[in-house]
Amino acid sequence: MSITTSNAAPLVSIEAIDLYERDVRLRMPFRFGVVTLTEAPQAFARVRVRLADGQSAEGGAAELLAPKWFDKDPALSNEANFDQLRRSLGIARELYQAGQPATAFGHFTRHYRAQLDRAAQAGLNSLVANYGPALIDRAILDGLCRALGRSFHDVIRHNVAGISATPLCPDLDGFDVDGFLAGLQPASTINARHTVGLVDPITRADQETRVGDGLPETLEEVVKTYGHRWFKLTGGGDIAADIERLTRIASVLDRVEGGYRASLDGNEQYADVDGIIELWHRMRADQRLARLCRSVSFIEQPIKRQAALTQNVSGLSTQRPVIIDESDDSLDAFVQGRQMGYTGVSSKTCKGFYKSLINRARCLKWNHEESRDEVLDPTNPRYIMSAEDLTIQAGLALQQDLALVALMGIKHVERNGHHYVNGMAGLPEAEQEAFLAAHPDLYERSHGAVRVKIRDGTLAIGSLGCTGFASGAMPDWAAMRPMRTDPAAAAKP
Repeated sequence: MSITTSNAAPLVSIEAIDLYERDVRLRMPFRFGVVTLTEAPQAFARVRVRLADGQSAEGGAAELLAPKWFDKDPALSNEANFDQLRRSLGIARELYQAGQPATAFGHFTRHYRAQLDRAAQAGLNSLVANYGPALIDRAILDGLCRALGRSFHDVIRHNVAGISATPLCPDLDGFDVDGFLAGLQPASTINARHTVGLVDPITRADQETRVGDGLPETLEEVVKTYGHRWFKLTGGGDIAADIERLTRIASVLDRVEGGYRASLDGNEQYADVDGIIELWHRMRADQRLARLCRSVSFIEQPIKRQAALTQNVSGLSTQRPVIIDESDDSLDAFVQGRQMGYTGVSSKTCKGFYKSLINRARCLKWNHEESRDEVLDPTNPRYIMSAEDLTIQAGLALQQDLALVALMGIKHVERNGHHYVNGMAGLPEAEQEAFLAAHPDLYERSHGAVRVKIRDGTLAIGSLGCTGFASGAMPDWAAMRPMRTDPAAAAKP
């Protein structure tokens, strides 16, 4: 496969890829879709890169091994889901280490189809398959940034990674990728969109027992403590139950001074478009939900992935933008989704940050094309990108995701890891202090641990413009265990 390179993009040799993990335990359960999460490992990749001029550096990346999101097969245990993701990482490590020097983006394009093919042979779906490269690509870019002594923002805006439309995205042929990247502007703050999980207590009356760690537990307490103005409301697929729960949520959010905005996440819980349209119509007809309905900015993948891209959702997307998330399992999924009436797509670093940039370019291109044919409000574009979370943890994972979505101009991002997990509690003290010292705008020490700092619903992220991919500190690699990527363990029953 040929690789189109930018004049400013150096060739990168990959000298070593080490994979690690450590356990994450939640302070309170998080239910999304078909799983209630209480613990999961976090994966780490450490990559040593070398440039042609001899400069070398190590880069890192991290991501939760989340169950029942990448593959929701009920026959698979959580541990089987973890092993699928480990296997994806193992395949990616083998491919990337065996490759010849390439630009940072060239490593991604060179191995993209081979990764999907080898993963399929191991019984892994495309969403699982892309997990491995998503982690390793970030670590490679981090290493490139550090070898050059430049920031993530600088490297992307000057296309030092060598990002191009070819050979994998022919729909962007002729699009000015360099101009698009140069026009991106990093932000110093971003709004945090709080997730209201399916088993989250809304008020104190919902709780029989308390975690009792001093941190907020109910939605009421979250609003009071963090001052959120953006929320993500999850659905369970039962219309009557969803209406009742949304009504209770509205009773809290409608009291937020100055108003609020929200997204509605269907979590693939509806079998077809008719079900989610009925939910929306019943929400609109319920006076208790009048303000909440006005506050909904977009609806996130409500239809099961097996049917999501085979049913036209225009009947819903003409009322609110509808985005794909779990169905965004390939570089052309958003293109397919557009043909079925979807008007948005999610950015998640677990799906690949290059894909996020490509899809952001598509939004810009499509909005420009359609504005020539009809009068569109530039402040309310038809095609949008949302920024979603997968219980991202403080440290590399959180910072790299924040730097990416803020650079793409997204004004709010779902954040839930800080709520369901007790910050950096349990990590080595030296590691906690290193991240706090490097990013005092983003973190604080409270309740016995370093944790994300949210004020008036916003995150301060100016310090992410440091050398490297958004991190002035590194995790304690010695405090982790090596990851096993046994292919037999990842196979489906």
